[in-house]
Formats: sequence, structure tokens, C-alpha cells
Amino acid sequence: MTSFIHKYSSLCHFILASLPLLIILAAIFCIFGNEDAATAWFTAHAAANPNCKSIAKMFTNWGNIVFYPVYLWFLITGIRQRKKSRVRFALVYLAVQIIVSVITVRFLKIAIGRPRPGEGTFFEPYSSHGAYHSLPSGHTCEIYGATLPLVLRYKALLLTLLLGLFAATVAFSRIYLAWHHPSDVLCGWMLGSVAGFAIHLFSTEN
Repeated sequence: MTSFIHKYSSLCHFILASLPLLIILAAIFCIFGNEDAATAWFTAHAAANPNCKSIAKMFTNWGNIVFYPVYLWFLITGIRQRKKSRVRFALVYLAVQIIVSVITVRFLKIAIGRPRPGEGTFFEPYSSHGAYHSLPSGHTCEIYGATLPLVLRYKALLLTLLLGLFAATVAFSRIYLAWHHPSDVLCGWMLGSVAGFAIHLFSTEN
């Protein structure tokens, strides 16, 4: 077992970092059965509990932003200390996030045209209306694109757990605030995982 974990350490840390969100999504589907019921319950809970709603808004609004200084630190210290690996890590992060979390996500949102919770049931592909840009979740994609490279770079158990819990909280806040369906968040996690692995692979020197 130990040899397996050592051999596939990147995969193990990826699974561990993703597990909190996957457990949350599985619990939502098991408890509520469908996405509309889940949305209705969380909307009512948020309305009845303003403190919980405020905390969710904090994670939604600031969850991704807190990682910008982290990658800026890699870039600045890499330049100052002439550590090419840090500079490369920061620049690859920036490039991949722009390609995946900005361009790809925006294209898919517009092309698919899924209505956000409470906005109806019919898709409107290529709509310019933000109410039909639900799938995939951009916040979820970005947060996993930011946390997974750090998880895979350091492969430290405590860091992996903390980043996994933080990312799951940001992703869950999108469901709690009724900005996204659970399946939007799942798709965002998938895209963010692709971004995270791409950043790790392209920033790792052979």
C-alpha cells in the first residue's frame, strides 16, 4: 500500500484534495434527489440564516482572489532569486488559467446556455444574458486550477487537506447562494482539474 501511494503520489493527493467537494455533491444528490429540490432548500436556508449567507458570499467573492498574491509571490521571488522554476510555475499558472478558466469557461457558458437556478428550465445557447451562463461554474474551475498545482507541487498531507477543504467551500458557496446547480459545480471541478494538472505538468522541469 505504501509503495502504491509513493508511486502514484500525485493521483493520491489529487483524489484527497477533490474528496471534500465530491462528498458534498454526493450528499446533495442522495439527500435531495434532484437539483431543483436542493436549490429550493439552500435558498430558503440562506434567507433564514443571513450570517451563513454572508460567510458564503465572502468565500464566493474572495476565495479565488486570495491565491493571486500567492502566485505573484512565486513570480517576484523567482525573478529576484533567479529561480526559474518559480517563475515558470507562476507564468504557466497564468497562461493556463486564462485559457481554461477564462476563455474555455466563457465559451462553454455562452455556447451551452444553461439557465441559472430559478431562471427556468429551457436552455438558450449563445445567449448574451448572464442568467443563461450557468454551466460550468467558473468559480469552481478557477479555485481548483489554483489549488491543485500547489497540492501537486508540495504533496504535503496537511496542505492538501486544507486546500481541498477551502476549494470545496468556495465551490459549495456557489450552490448555497443559488448561482449554480450542483452539476455546474461538478463540471467546473472537472475543468479545474484539467487546468491544475496542466499547470503542474507544464511547469515541472524534466
